[in-house]
Amino acid sequence: MVKTIDLYTKWGEYVVKTDELPLNDYPRPQLRRDNWQNLNGFWEYAISQSETVPDKFDGQIRVPFSPESLLSGVQRLVTPADTLWYRRKLTVEQQDDKRVLLHFGAVDQICQVWLNGRLVGEHVGGYWPFTFDITNYLQSENELLVKVKDASDNPIYAYGKQKLQHGQIWYTPQSGIWQTVWLEQVPSNYVENLTVTPNFDESSVTLSIETAHAFEQANIVISKDGREVVRATAAHSEITIELPEFDAWTPDTPHLYDVEVTLAEDRVQSYFGMRKFSIGKNAHGQTVPLLNNQPIFHNGLLDQGYWSDGLYTPPSDEAMIWDIEQVKALGFNMLRKHIKVEPLRWYYHCDRLGMLVWQDFVSGGAPEYSRWLIQILPFINIQLKDNKYKWFRRESLASRQQFETEMHQTVATLKNVTSLATWVPFNEGWGQFDSTRIGDMLRDLDPTRLIDYVSGYHDQGEGDFKSPHIYYKKYRLKPDKHERIQILSEFGGYSLPTEHHMGTDKLFGYKMYQTPAEFSAAYEKLFVEEIYPAIEQGLSGTVYTQVSDVEEEINGLFTYDRRVIKIDQALVRRVNQEIYRRFATQQSK
Repeated sequence: MVKTIDLYTKWGEYVVKTDELPLNDYPRPQLRRDNWQNLNGFWEYAISQSETVPDKFDGQIRVPFSPESLLSGVQRLVTPADTLWYRRKLTVEQQDDKRVLLHFGAVDQICQVWLNGRLVGEHVGGYWPFTFDITNYLQSENELLVKVKDASDNPIYAYGKQKLQHGQIWYTPQSGIWQTVWLEQVPSNYVENLTVTPNFDESSVTLSIETAHAFEQANIVISKDGREVVRATAAHSEITIELPEFDAWTPDTPHLYDVEVTLAEDRVQSYFGMRKFSIGKNAHGQTVPLLNNQPIFHNGLLDQGYWSDGLYTPPSDEAMIWDIEQVKALGFNMLRKHIKVEPLRWYYHCDRLGMLVWQDFVSGGAPEYSRWLIQILPFINIQLKDNKYKWFRRESLASRQQFETEMHQTVATLKNVTSLATWVPFNEGWGQFDSTRIGDMLRDLDPTRLIDYVSGYHDQGEGDFKSPHIYYKKYRLKPDKHERIQILSEFGGYSLPTEHHMGTDKLFGYKMYQTPAEFSAAYEKLFVEEIYPAIEQGLSGTVYTQVSDVEEEINGLFTYDRRVIKIDQALVRRVNQEIYRRFATQQSK
């Protein structure tokens, strides 16, 4: 039996030692109100095999940490046969003529919500926010009840890297509430949604304001660094505002503009960055990604978004910031968020700190992917057409339809993120299907970003990138007859055990080293021999595996508990500086 070891991050230690509400920061940075109430903290919980409310609950759970995690205080697995229950008392000081909204950042996987014994609503999908208007259900004293079913690695819903039979690159499944739960009060007509689209070439920004009812006037103020830039009035749901002189957003200069929208009694705050993602050619005719019409090398790390004590849930806002700041300090300018949608504050910190984001969609399909499909055929460079649903474990029409629903939810949730440069619908054939049709549909949903239609294996020749994954053999850039951007979207995965900082006694990695010096030297050799020469041939981006260790998989630059940076930091910075130098030289030769 694999032995698991309790590992706390320094931020997680603080959570368990204090009475402070965990993750007590406004959870939706691009649609903020002053009036909100955090419902994180201790709730009652029960895990039962019954569909009816248990007579007795099992104890307390620290929300928003899943019961499988250390920080929940529970550390129990919820199986598909189980029902997970949450309960708490709720006091709301309701203001006159205000509606009360109950928000959930994310609940994995299917949940129903009751207030005072009445069903308020239900939600399907473990990675996306949802809201209920509970105004008409409120009493002077209230009881909130949440019921959760989690099919985990099932054939229908997205589950990502979670597996009941986990190990190696598959991780502990997690269930239930895993992002912040909160209340806010709003007038009868309020801003339900705000879309902010920068028009870089036109020196303007377009705001789309969604409300329950038509409005006569919305007052808009755009400011920067506390100084007003422009003021405008919208008489309709959409308005374009000119910004004749603006500061562009880049990873090196992450300028952001603040937006305030006042609609009668409702006032919301947001922000945006002026940037443009596109494709162009360099002096050699090689296809390259552009940021603000200038070539940029996407120099990234694979980011699983797992924490030793919180699993899917970061232990604090400061923990998220630490990850991004350390990656940036090492000289990287991009994170590929792998098979997970993060809390919105993670994207906010990427926006303000200057970190490009590649966003994977969360994978699904039948849990047992074909070993031939995802390991053997790609190694001998055999690509299959992805309309073979059985091979790709997407036989179920319901599963394919659910993926399309989840794609719309992901785009709607993250549409305003300034740093989000690229969508990645499919990874390594995991539940892949009809990728050309899906990629084209995604392009219609969001024409402002690049799309890697297929990352890794079973490339169908479409999308903006030729995007191989190379682990067990040397990388040699091959010409792309479709003239797409060349990016090595996964590679490396070198591993180093770090005593007292590993979450299990069973270890996995693509290539194992025993000392930090060996690990660092191998990392540098990999880039010198394989990446530097490829840049001259047109390589425009890399994604090294990975940010941190996760459970058995010890191929991170950081340990799972984020206590140790395992690699020579100066060496990594030197390698990254050389990457940028070679890429810049290549653009003008």
